[in-house]
Amino acid sequence: MGKKGKKEKKVTGAEKTASKMEKKVSKRSKREEEDLEALIAEFQNLDAKKTQVVESSCPPPSPRLSATLSAHPEKDELILFGGEFFNGKKTYLYNDLFFYNIKKNTWVKSEIPNPPPPRCAHQAVVVPQGGGQLWVFGGEFASPNGEQFYHYKDLWVLHLATHTWENIKAAGGPSGRSGHRMVLSKRQLVVFGGFHESTRDFIYYNDIYSFSLDTFSWSRLFSSGSAPSPRSACHMTSTPDGTGVIIYGGYSKVRVKKDVEKGTIHSDMFLLKREGKEGQEKWSWSRLNPSGSKPPPRSGFSLAVGPAGRAVLFGGVCDEEEEETLEGDFYNDIYLYDTVKNRWFPSVLRGNKTEKKKRRRGKKGGAEAEGAEKEEGEEEAAPQGPTEVIKEIVTEDGTVMTIKEVIPSPQEQEDEEEEEEEEEDDGSASAPQVEPCPRSSAMATVRQGKLYLYGGMFEVGDRQFTLNDFYCLDLHKMDQWEVLIEMDPKTQEWLEESESEGDDNEEEVEVKGAEGEEEESEEESEDEEDEEEHPPVQEGETVTDYQIRTEQYWIGLARAHMGPDAKDKKVAKVGLAMAKVFYEDQ
Repeated sequence: MGKKGKKEKKVTGAEKTASKMEKKVSKRSKREEEDLEALIAEFQNLDAKKTQVVESSCPPPSPRLSATLSAHPEKDELILFGGEFFNGKKTYLYNDLFFYNIKKNTWVKSEIPNPPPPRCAHQAVVVPQGGGQLWVFGGEFASPNGEQFYHYKDLWVLHLATHTWENIKAAGGPSGRSGHRMVLSKRQLVVFGGFHESTRDFIYYNDIYSFSLDTFSWSRLFSSGSAPSPRSACHMTSTPDGTGVIIYGGYSKVRVKKDVEKGTIHSDMFLLKREGKEGQEKWSWSRLNPSGSKPPPRSGFSLAVGPAGRAVLFGGVCDEEEEETLEGDFYNDIYLYDTVKNRWFPSVLRGNKTEKKKRRRGKKGGAEAEGAEKEEGEEEAAPQGPTEVIKEIVTEDGTVMTIKEVIPSPQEQEDEEEEEEEEEDDGSASAPQVEPCPRSSAMATVRQGKLYLYGGMFEVGDRQFTLNDFYCLDLHKMDQWEVLIEMDPKTQEWLEESESEGDDNEEEVEVKGAEGEEEESEEESEDEEDEEEHPPVQEGETVTDYQIRTEQYWIGLARAHMGPDAKDKKVAKVGLAMAKVFYEDQ
């Protein structure tokens, strides 16, 4: 009895400590949130003036991250809500609502009276009842300078049949937070984790709440077993039988000393299992040890649920903290998790089957059957020998945008040259493989077995690129990405802080503006002069041959751009990419 009592006392003590910390954070952030409440109220007053639903055809949504993209439960439509955009000087939060018609490839903006106030890092879940509903919980609002935060604890439902927003007022729900996760498990919305941050303090959560879609009431779930540590932005999916949820990864940080914080990227997995009759349920945590190949550690990945209950993980970023610097490696790979077999595996695109058949038919005759069979087998295997490079698009201010590409091996290029004539006879040529560039905080969802990916962001140095490109991938075929909206780097807006000598005042400088045309024209002429000095491309030289021949020159140029502190590996990648960009421009 004594041991049991001690254990209960320890649990209670931990809960008390967490409660004290939450009160401390809430107290310090209360003043900040009161300031922001006035700004949020202004937005709500403007929205209150709308009295009827207005729908209009529109171009694709503006660049953003940390919005939600959901599949309509009954129609071939996707629903995008909210999000965030930062241009270097100012933070913008959205509460706009868009519907994407999959068959027509068109966007409609829907302005509905009394919507939720602007937010990002919230969660949205679609349920089929009542003609379809979109449930939205939590998220955050930030001041224009990005230094103050307001964390929502409100719950909203968008009735898709009537196009009306409803604010659900139910007591006993989670505290204000963002970066949490919410999924549908039978007739309950299950909320886990997240964080709350003020200017000076922060707290991460690992509590669990459920909202009943029958009684419209919140319940905090108390569980047994070893729970995940507090975290935000994890991968959370419901089990196929609806008896629990699975947690993977996430991010948290702790303060190691005054003004010094240390971030942790989690890669552990847990199962929260529900047992017992309705109304008498018991919940328990257990650690999962999946087979297969887990994704490398990362945060900011996108997640969706694919066919057969498989969880889909795309992209993300792994930040490398070194003393006072923070560098991120961004990803654009896909990993699938089989919830039934408890197994991770990386996804490899198979390529276009039609093009494969053309290549096979294009082989010269005279080969023995055995050799031909071997050739076909090799065609089906993972491609060998291609060179992976990072394509860099240099903007007008000298910033380099990073896009990963794969250059075929010399042998593949020779094969393509041999088959070129036959492919022309067939009336088509093989298109280069396209894929989304590496990114984090993109929006993803699955509809009819297809993965849709919108926006997100990546960084180059101190500059952030926010995207509004749009891709689609058939998860059954796994052949190739389809580009629905292409990214245009020229539309990227970025404002910087500059200081004049002897003047401490800050001024905004728009990178892509009409101001400073003289300086820009001078820079352009300098760039043209520089281009003339680059090693010329020799006649008949492939891009791979050119990169090998001029490697040292381009690495030296990349080093000059990136500075002496940049890592050799990254400098080499950038140099290789600069060589490819120059080659393609010739």
